[in-house]
Amino acid sequence: MSDPSHFDPDDIARDDQRLANAAERMGPALDFWFRPEIRGLDRMPGGPALLVGNHNGGSMSPDSFVIAVALYRELGVDYVPYWLAHDMVVSMPLFREMVPFGVLRASSAVAHEVFAAGRKVLVYPGGEQDTLRPWAERDRIIFAGRTGYVRLALRERVPVIPTVVAGAHEVFVVLGAGPVLARLLLTKPLFRVKTWPLTLSLPWGLTPGPPPLYLPFPVRMLGEILDPIEFEPNGPDAAADDAYVQRCDDLVRARMQSALSRLALERRSTGRYAFFGRRWAGRKGGQG
Repeated sequence: MSDPSHFDPDDIARDDQRLANAAERMGPALDFWFRPEIRGLDRMPGGPALLVGNHNGGSMSPDSFVIAVALYRELGVDYVPYWLAHDMVVSMPLFREMVPFGVLRASSAVAHEVFAAGRKVLVYPGGEQDTLRPWAERDRIIFAGRTGYVRLALRERVPVIPTVVAGAHEVFVVLGAGPVLARLLLTKPLFRVKTWPLTLSLPWGLTPGPPPLYLPFPVRMLGEILDPIEFEPNGPDAAADDAYVQRCDDLVRARMQSALSRLALERRSTGRYAFFGRRWAGRKGGQG
Protein backbone atom coordinates (compact mmCIF):
# COMPACT_ATOMS: atom_id res chain seq x y z
CA MET A 1 0.00 0.00 0.00
CA SER A 2 1.28 3.49 -0.85
CA ASP A 3 2.42 5.78 1.95
CA PRO A 4 -0.08 8.71 2.05
CA SER A 5 2.69 11.04 3.24
CA HIS A 6 4.28 10.67 -0.19
CA PHE A 7 1.17 11.80 -2.06
CA ASP A 8 1.69 15.25 -3.56
CA PRO A 9 -1.53 17.33 -3.52
CA ASP A 10 -0.10 19.49 -6.33
CA ASP A 11 0.54 16.54 -8.67
CA ILE A 12 -2.19 16.00 -11.29
CA ALA A 13 -1.05 12.44 -12.11
CA ARG A 14 -4.39 10.87 -11.18
CA ASP A 15 -4.78 7.09 -11.22
CA ASP A 16 -7.79 6.76 -13.54
CA GLN A 17 -7.98 2.98 -13.26
CA ARG A 18 -8.02 3.19 -9.48
CA LEU A 19 -10.69 5.90 -9.72
CA ALA A 20 -12.82 3.73 -12.03
CA ASN A 21 -12.51 0.75 -9.67
CA ALA A 22 -13.56 2.92 -6.73
CA ALA A 23 -16.59 4.21 -8.64
CA GLU A 24 -17.65 0.65 -9.44
CA ARG A 25 -17.39 -0.35 -5.79
CA MET A 26 -18.93 2.77 -4.27
CA GLY A 27 -21.78 3.21 -6.75
CA PRO A 28 -24.16 0.56 -5.35
CA ALA A 29 -23.68 1.80 -1.78
CA LEU A 30 -24.39 5.39 -2.82
CA ASP A 31 -27.47 4.24 -4.77
CA PHE A 32 -28.82 2.45 -1.70
CA TRP A 33 -28.08 5.16 0.86
CA PHE A 34 -28.97 8.31 -1.10
CA ARG A 35 -31.17 7.15 -4.04
CA PRO A 36 -29.46 9.86 -6.13
CA GLU A 37 -30.73 11.21 -9.41
CA ILE A 38 -28.35 13.46 -11.33
CA ARG A 39 -29.88 15.07 -14.40
CA GLY A 40 -28.30 16.89 -17.33
CA LEU A 41 -25.31 14.59 -17.78
CA ASP A 42 -25.71 14.95 -21.54
CA ARG A 43 -24.93 18.67 -21.17
CA MET A 44 -21.34 17.95 -20.17
CA PRO A 45 -18.98 19.02 -22.96
CA GLY A 46 -15.74 17.34 -23.87
CA GLY A 47 -12.42 18.98 -23.06
CA PRO A 48 -11.43 21.26 -20.20
CA ALA A 49 -14.17 22.90 -18.15
CA LEU A 50 -14.76 24.32 -14.68
CA LEU A 51 -17.60 22.68 -12.75
CA VAL A 52 -18.93 24.99 -10.03
CA GLY A 53 -20.99 23.40 -7.26
CA ASN A 54 -22.86 24.20 -4.07
CA HIS A 55 -20.84 22.76 -1.19
CA ASN A 56 -22.51 20.32 1.20
CA GLY A 57 -21.81 17.92 4.02
CA GLY A 58 -18.65 19.33 5.58
CA SER A 59 -15.30 17.77 4.74
CA MET A 60 -16.87 14.48 3.61
CA SER A 61 -18.89 16.14 0.82
CA PRO A 62 -20.80 12.94 -0.12
CA ASP A 63 -22.48 14.56 -3.13
CA SER A 64 -19.04 14.92 -4.74
CA PHE A 65 -18.87 11.13 -4.87
CA VAL A 66 -22.43 10.94 -6.19
CA ILE A 67 -21.57 13.34 -9.04
CA ALA A 68 -18.36 11.44 -9.83
CA VAL A 69 -20.15 8.09 -10.03
CA ALA A 70 -22.91 9.52 -12.22
CA LEU A 71 -20.40 11.02 -14.67
CA TYR A 72 -18.33 7.84 -14.71
CA ARG A 73 -21.33 5.65 -15.46
CA GLU A 74 -22.75 7.87 -18.17
CA LEU A 75 -19.64 9.30 -19.85
CA GLY A 76 -16.55 7.48 -18.61
CA VAL A 77 -13.65 8.23 -16.30
CA ASP A 78 -12.26 11.04 -18.50
CA TYR A 79 -15.33 13.12 -17.62
CA VAL A 80 -14.89 12.75 -13.87
CA PRO A 81 -13.43 16.06 -12.66
CA TYR A 82 -10.49 16.70 -10.41
CA TRP A 83 -11.50 18.24 -7.08
CA LEU A 84 -9.76 21.29 -5.68
CA ALA A 85 -9.80 21.18 -1.87
CA HIS A 86 -8.84 23.43 1.05
CA ASP A 87 -5.26 23.10 2.37
CA MET A 88 -6.57 21.74 5.67
CA VAL A 89 -8.36 18.88 3.88
CA VAL A 90 -5.43 17.72 1.72
CA SER A 91 -3.09 17.93 4.73
CA MET A 92 -5.15 15.50 6.85
CA PRO A 93 -3.75 11.92 6.74
CA LEU A 94 -7.00 10.16 5.80
CA PHE A 95 -8.02 12.72 3.18
CA ARG A 96 -4.49 12.84 1.75
CA GLU A 97 -5.13 9.30 0.51
CA MET A 98 -7.64 10.86 -1.92
CA VAL A 99 -4.85 12.55 -3.91
CA PRO A 100 -4.46 9.62 -6.37
CA PHE A 101 -8.19 9.96 -7.09
CA GLY A 102 -7.75 13.60 -8.15
CA VAL A 103 -8.34 15.53 -4.90
CA LEU A 104 -5.77 18.32 -5.11
CA ARG A 105 -4.78 21.54 -3.36
CA ALA A 106 -6.92 24.48 -4.48
CA SER A 107 -4.67 26.77 -6.52
CA SER A 108 -4.79 28.41 -9.92
CA ALA A 109 -1.50 26.74 -10.86
CA VAL A 110 -2.91 23.26 -10.23
CA ALA A 111 -6.11 24.10 -12.12
CA HIS A 112 -4.04 25.38 -15.06
CA GLU A 113 -2.20 22.04 -15.29
CA VAL A 114 -5.47 20.10 -15.24
CA PHE A 115 -6.99 22.27 -17.97
CA ALA A 116 -3.81 21.99 -20.05
CA ALA A 117 -4.21 18.21 -19.86
CA GLY A 118 -7.72 18.55 -21.31
CA ARG A 119 -9.46 17.58 -18.07
CA LYS A 120 -12.13 19.10 -15.86
CA VAL A 121 -12.01 20.68 -12.42
CA LEU A 122 -14.75 20.86 -9.78
CA VAL A 123 -14.64 23.76 -7.33
CA TYR A 124 -16.88 24.88 -4.48
CA PRO A 125 -16.44 28.68 -4.34
CA GLY A 126 -18.34 29.08 -1.06
CA GLY A 127 -15.82 26.89 0.77
CA GLU A 128 -16.41 26.38 4.47
CA GLN A 129 -19.04 29.12 4.64
CA ASP A 130 -21.15 27.20 2.14
CA THR A 131 -20.57 23.66 3.39
CA LEU A 132 -21.16 24.79 7.00
CA ARG A 133 -24.14 27.04 6.33
CA PRO A 134 -26.92 26.69 8.90
CA TRP A 135 -29.74 24.20 8.45
CA ALA A 136 -32.20 26.99 7.71
CA GLU A 137 -30.08 28.01 4.70
CA ARG A 138 -29.56 24.51 3.30
CA ASP A 139 -31.35 25.39 0.06
CA ARG A 140 -29.36 28.57 -0.57
CA ILE A 141 -26.30 29.17 -2.73
CA ILE A 142 -23.70 30.90 -0.55
CA PHE A 143 -20.45 31.93 -2.22
CA ALA A 144 -19.64 34.54 0.45
CA GLY A 145 -18.51 37.07 -2.16
CA ARG A 146 -15.83 34.79 -3.57
CA THR A 147 -15.33 35.29 -7.30
CA GLY A 148 -11.95 33.66 -7.85
CA TYR A 149 -13.58 30.85 -9.81
CA VAL A 150 -14.83 33.38 -12.41
CA ARG A 151 -11.37 34.90 -12.79
CA LEU A 152 -9.93 31.39 -13.19
CA ALA A 153 -12.43 30.47 -15.92
CA LEU A 154 -11.85 33.75 -17.74
CA ARG A 155 -8.04 33.51 -17.60
CA GLU A 156 -8.10 29.88 -18.77
CA ARG A 157 -10.86 30.49 -21.34
CA VAL A 158 -12.85 27.45 -20.18
CA PRO A 159 -16.64 27.18 -19.79
CA VAL A 160 -18.27 27.25 -16.38
CA ILE A 161 -20.65 24.35 -15.75
CA PRO A 162 -22.99 25.07 -12.80
CA THR A 163 -23.63 21.85 -10.86
CA VAL A 164 -26.32 21.76 -8.17
CA VAL A 165 -27.40 19.07 -5.70
CA ALA A 166 -30.44 19.41 -3.42
CA GLY A 167 -30.65 17.36 -0.24
CA ALA A 168 -26.94 16.81 0.20
CA HIS A 169 -26.70 19.39 2.99
CA GLU A 170 -29.11 17.32 5.08
CA VAL A 171 -26.57 14.51 5.65
CA PHE A 172 -25.91 16.20 8.98
CA VAL A 173 -27.40 19.18 10.82
CA VAL A 174 -25.53 22.47 11.06
CA LEU A 175 -26.64 24.70 13.92
CA GLY A 176 -25.81 28.36 14.48
CA ALA A 177 -23.04 30.23 16.29
CA GLY A 178 -20.45 29.43 13.63
CA PRO A 179 -18.70 32.85 13.48
CA VAL A 180 -18.73 33.15 17.29
CA LEU A 181 -17.07 29.77 17.83
CA ALA A 182 -14.61 30.50 15.03
CA ARG A 183 -13.46 33.67 16.78
CA LEU A 184 -13.19 31.91 20.15
CA LEU A 185 -11.23 28.98 18.72
CA LEU A 186 -9.05 31.14 16.42
CA THR A 187 -9.90 28.98 13.41
CA LYS A 188 -9.31 31.81 10.92
CA PRO A 189 -5.63 32.49 11.77
CA LEU A 190 -4.95 28.81 12.41
CA PHE A 191 -6.78 27.12 9.52
CA ARG A 192 -8.14 29.95 7.29
CA VAL A 193 -11.67 28.89 8.31
CA LYS A 194 -14.14 31.68 9.11
CA THR A 195 -16.98 29.62 10.60
CA TRP A 196 -17.05 26.74 13.08
CA PRO A 197 -20.66 25.92 14.01
CA LEU A 198 -22.18 23.31 16.23
CA THR A 199 -23.13 20.21 14.24
CA LEU A 200 -25.37 17.23 14.89
CA SER A 201 -24.28 14.00 13.24
CA LEU A 202 -24.20 10.23 13.57
CA PRO A 203 -22.73 8.75 15.68
CA TRP A 204 -21.16 11.78 17.37
CA GLY A 205 -24.26 13.70 18.35
CA LEU A 206 -23.72 17.39 19.09
CA THR A 207 -20.16 18.53 18.43
CA PRO A 208 -18.34 21.86 18.01
CA GLY A 209 -17.29 22.06 14.39
CA PRO A 210 -17.66 19.53 11.57
CA PRO A 211 -16.64 15.95 12.37
CA PRO A 212 -14.01 14.72 9.86
CA LEU A 213 -15.91 11.44 9.48
CA TYR A 214 -19.53 10.63 10.28
CA LEU A 215 -22.41 8.43 9.11
CA PRO A 216 -24.52 10.56 6.74
CA PHE A 217 -28.26 10.58 7.23
CA PRO A 218 -29.93 8.59 4.41
CA VAL A 219 -31.35 11.51 2.47
CA ARG A 220 -32.43 11.52 -1.15
CA MET A 221 -30.13 13.56 -3.39
CA LEU A 222 -31.55 15.26 -6.45
CA GLY A 223 -29.05 17.07 -8.67
CA GLU A 224 -28.59 18.64 -12.05
CA ILE A 225 -25.74 19.68 -14.32
CA LEU A 226 -26.82 22.93 -15.94
CA ASP A 227 -25.97 24.29 -19.37
CA PRO A 228 -22.34 25.37 -19.78
CA ILE A 229 -21.68 29.11 -19.63
CA GLU A 230 -19.01 30.43 -22.00
CA PHE A 231 -18.18 33.99 -21.06
CA GLU A 232 -17.35 36.49 -23.79
CA PRO A 233 -15.09 38.36 -23.60
CA ASN A 234 -12.58 36.24 -21.73
CA GLY A 235 -8.83 36.17 -21.12
CA PRO A 236 -6.58 37.97 -18.62
CA ASP A 237 -7.98 41.44 -19.31
CA ALA A 238 -11.54 40.25 -18.70
CA ALA A 239 -10.42 38.49 -15.51
CA ALA A 240 -8.96 41.79 -14.24
CA ASP A 241 -12.22 43.70 -14.78
CA ASP A 242 -13.89 43.66 -11.35
CA ALA A 243 -17.28 44.84 -12.59
CA TYR A 244 -17.36 42.26 -15.37
CA VAL A 245 -16.29 39.48 -13.00
CA GLN A 246 -19.11 40.45 -10.64
CA ARG A 247 -21.67 40.30 -13.47
CA CYS A 248 -20.43 36.84 -14.42
CA ASP A 249 -20.67 35.70 -10.79
CA ASP A 250 -24.18 37.13 -10.49
CA LEU A 251 -25.25 35.12 -13.55
CA VAL A 252 -23.77 31.85 -12.28
CA ARG A 253 -25.27 32.20 -8.80
CA ALA A 254 -28.68 33.19 -10.16
CA ARG A 255 -28.84 30.10 -12.37
CA MET A 256 -27.66 27.86 -9.57
CA GLN A 257 -30.11 29.32 -7.05
CA SER A 258 -33.01 28.92 -9.48
CA ALA A 259 -32.10 25.27 -10.04
CA LEU A 260 -31.51 24.55 -6.35
CA SER A 261 -34.85 26.09 -5.36
CA ARG A 262 -36.64 24.06 -8.03
CA LEU A 263 -34.97 20.78 -7.03
CA ALA A 264 -35.54 21.43 -3.32
CA LEU A 265 -39.24 22.01 -3.96
CA GLU A 266 -39.43 18.76 -5.91
CA ARG A 267 -37.77 16.88 -3.05
CA ARG A 268 -40.25 18.28 -0.56
CA SER A 269 -43.19 17.19 -2.70
CA THR A 270 -41.90 13.75 -3.72
CA GLY A 271 -39.85 12.61 -0.73
CA ARG A 272 -36.73 13.78 1.10
CA TYR A 273 -35.43 10.49 2.45
CA ALA A 274 -33.87 7.55 0.65
CA PHE A 275 -35.84 4.70 2.17
CA PHE A 276 -38.29 6.06 4.72
CA GLY A 277 -41.89 6.45 3.62
CA ARG A 278 -43.46 5.74 0.24
CA ARG A 279 -43.25 9.07 -1.53
CA TRP A 280 -39.84 8.76 -3.15
CA ALA A 281 -40.35 9.35 -6.89
CA GLY A 282 -36.87 8.71 -8.27
CA ARG A 283 -36.01 5.77 -10.52
CA LYS A 284 -34.71 2.54 -9.02
CA GLY A 285 -30.93 2.47 -9.34
CA GLY A 286 -30.59 6.20 -8.65
CA GLN A 287 -28.42 7.82 -11.29
CA GLY A 288 -30.08 9.24 -14.36
